[in-house]
Amino acid sequence: MTLGFVMLCHISLDRAAQVARHWAEQGCPVVIHLDSRVPGPRQAAFREKLKDVPDIRVISRHACEWGTWKIVRATQDAAALMLRDFPDVQHVFLASGSCLPLRPVAELREYLAARSQTDFIESVTTEDVGWTIGGLNLERFTLRFPFSWRTQRRLFDIYVRWQRKVGFRRSIPPSVVPHLGSQWWCLTRKTLSAVLDAPDRPAIDRYFRRVWIPDESYFQTLSRRFSSDLQSRSLTLAKFDFQGKPHVFYDDHLQLLRRSDCFVARKIWPKADKLYSAFLSGADEPGVVAEPNPGRIDRLFAKAVERSIRGRPGLYMQSRFPDIGSERGMTAGAYQVIQGLSDIFEDFEPWLGKMSGARVHGHLFAPDRVHFAGEDTAFNGALSDSAALRDYNPRAFMANLIWNTRGERQCFQFGPKDNQAILPFLASDPNARILLVTGAWAIAQSRSSADFADVRRLAAQYQRTEFAMIDVLRGPGAKARVQISSLADFLENPAERLQSLVQGMTPATVRKLTEIPRMFDLTGLGEFLQTLRNQGMQPLLVGDFHGLSPRTAPDARRGRRTAAK
Repeated sequence: MTLGFVMLCHISLDRAAQVARHWAEQGCPVVIHLDSRVPGPRQAAFREKLKDVPDIRVISRHACEWGTWKIVRATQDAAALMLRDFPDVQHVFLASGSCLPLRPVAELREYLAARSQTDFIESVTTEDVGWTIGGLNLERFTLRFPFSWRTQRRLFDIYVRWQRKVGFRRSIPPSVVPHLGSQWWCLTRKTLSAVLDAPDRPAIDRYFRRVWIPDESYFQTLSRRFSSDLQSRSLTLAKFDFQGKPHVFYDDHLQLLRRSDCFVARKIWPKADKLYSAFLSGADEPGVVAEPNPGRIDRLFAKAVERSIRGRPGLYMQSRFPDIGSERGMTAGAYQVIQGLSDIFEDFEPWLGKMSGARVHGHLFAPDRVHFAGEDTAFNGALSDSAALRDYNPRAFMANLIWNTRGERQCFQFGPKDNQAILPFLASDPNARILLVTGAWAIAQSRSSADFADVRRLAAQYQRTEFAMIDVLRGPGAKARVQISSLADFLENPAERLQSLVQGMTPATVRKLTEIPRMFDLTGLGEFLQTLRNQGMQPLLVGDFHGLSPRTAPDARRGRRTAAK
């Protein structure tokens, strides 16, 4: 009997009994402190279940509320009983009722035998490492904490603020150099006896009785005082999230736990039958006594913490909507926004979808409805074509559209006729690729049979909207990739502009376009623009249409033409 286990139990008593029996049957005595708050019938059933194992002791003396001194007292009493009843024990391993051995006991016994004078307990000073969560490092040793942080949170906070305000500060005993660390340790008999039999223990216990979370500092501090060979690490695998809450291991963590090479892990889900079966039913034969290496799985936990804090790009938590600007990535992937090309080319959307392989939608933010590709009434993720639903939260609509189509490039039309509320979101999204051909609305307006006064009013409105769009897209907060050209500039060499667009949407495409879609008839566009000028409206965003090369307009009238080589 060179190794003994002290267990602190309060829930999942069936699993705790299973683990205790496993350790005892491998020649390791076990002393269990059962939380005194456990109902009497359950305590009796627990004792009955283990009464046939001679090397198991069960005591129940303290109500072990989280963060209170009673946890230390329970550990002291159980450890003292272990040292008294089992004189051959040379190492005492502290565990909880939710702990699970990951390696054969024989390997742990052999590992400790080779390090017979070594204490394994995480122990760091508050000055050197500020890893604690909750805002209290050194203050946990200099303030008083008579109230429970969990059940008396309001009184706890008020009393802490009052002590800070009046400048209250407790005196730390001369023999105490505060250290912090994991609660779960493995100490030699020599060190543990020295801690429990310290001549000034009554004074030290009185001091730690008002320290916050003393189970993370009592043995960690006193072990430094009495140990001759201390390794500041725990042999128990215990991982915590960004809020300081322990990670719970489930059945699908089996291979992960095996890779850690740790001897014990917590916190195990009580219903993880696969884990308990795998680690408790195997033959207890020692293999290669490998060094515990939790660093092997630290990368996965670091990624989990990062995902908990920052989330995934373009995905909002279901429990709450994050603060604007604090999300990690506004959308889940790159997408293309186009203005004006569907006013220039006939059947532009089917052509672009064919050339690029992307999903090309119509005007997703049109006033009447959402024009999905193929004029579908619903889209991936049960997105509706209802304009009212879309406009209730256009940011969420856009984020959901891109998230629900991960792996497929999305493209949609946007123009001055559409709902402009989404534009600041598009401009500030680094995933957005925006191509604007300003003044393209003039092509359709030139063919309108409406009263010219109404046409001029609409043209002025569209131009004002486009000016506002340009201001947003070129504003200081814009992060989208934006290309802006006038209608006249675009028509100077439409094939080259379309080639650039397609290659930007599908970078792997290197071949030249062999054809471009048919343009709408531009006959009369010049006269229409001049009439607008004569009526007092200056179509600035159309560009210098009279400066077009003579060959462009005839090619446009012929429809499809071979792209420039």
